Amino acid sequence: MKQPLQRSPKVFVAVSGGVDSAVAAATLKQAGCDCTAVYMRLYDQPANKSADAEKVAKHLDIPFEVLDLAGEFKNVIDYFCSEYKQARTPNPCVFCNRFIKFGKLLEYAKAKGADFIATGHYAQVIRDSEGFALYTAANMAKDQSYALAMINRAVLENVLFPVGCLDKSQTRKTAENLGLEVSSKPDSQEICFIPDNDYAAKLESLCPEVIHEGNIIDSSGKILGTHNGIHRFTIGQRRGLKVAMGVPYYVTKLDAGKNTVTLGPDQELLHKNLTAVGANWLINEPSQAFAALIKIRYNHKPVSGYLEPGRDTVKVSFDQPLCAITPGQAVVFYLKNENGLKVAGGAWIKESFD
Repeated sequence: MKQPLQRSPKVFVAVSGGVDSAVAAATLKQAGCDCTAVYMRLYDQPANKSADAEKVAKHLDIPFEVLDLAGEFKNVIDYFCSEYKQARTPNPCVFCNRFIKFGKLLEYAKAKGADFIATGHYAQVIRDSEGFALYTAANMAKDQSYALAMINRAVLENVLFPVGCLDKSQTRKTAENLGLEVSSKPDSQEICFIPDNDYAAKLESLCPEVIHEGNIIDSSGKILGTHNGIHRFTIGQRRGLKVAMGVPYYVTKLDAGKNTVTLGPDQELLHKNLTAVGANWLINEPSQAFAALIKIRYNHKPVSGYLEPGRDTVKVSFDQPLCAITPGQAVVFYLKNENGLKVAGGAWIKESFD
């Protein structure tokens, strides 16, 4: 544990019904923690949705609670809609992690006397010279630190990631050895409130005003066709454009004000700089420019670049041009040290430029 206690640490574990959170709970119980499994109900969903999580708690013989955060989660859905209306591609999981999982859940846990919350994320909290810090998982192939980069730095001392030092095969093997039914349960690949992964249909059901015909153009302004809503497009998209150009064309720009989708060849997707807003620092806030490793999307390999922090904003310059820098996504900064890759912070991409 991160701090000495005169009793068993009390930990509220976010248990979703998946294998990662199940093993997180089991690991903490085996370590002697006083664990409570908490299932977060985040949106209108069937009552039996929590059944697997409840089975895990029963198998581990730990208390089980359902925490209804549907009212608070509406802010995540509002963010999702608002970003698409502004022709930005949102990342609701990153947003949710800050305000719900490492916000409202932690508040609830503390009110119940808990010392820590724990989740099944593949990441690590390590105490270094600057205090409690977020680091990548031991196995980079499964690392989820990108999705955690916007959480409040102050919460790190109260957060545990018990599977952060494992790879997925080890997690499943542990679950199997413990007799957990979820040991072979497939990973969830979609956003929780869009179970069929149809973003456009969900958005149209929430705010039908996004269905609005506009022009598809090239970078010179020439009209190539029409669309029925820019929410159906994202930067770098190639399929489903319904425009035949003879050579591959991609979405290079979305303009909410003009309601236009701009297409172009792949070279028009390459940019060497970006600006980002809403900077969240997990290190002592920098006052000078510095070099870092940078990710512009969840599955992106960190690349080298240079950061110029300003008030709430960051300018990022890459050593080599990157493809499909997408407004609305998080850009995450890493620093390499003796402990591995440390998350310096993150921000929301505003725009890219040459």
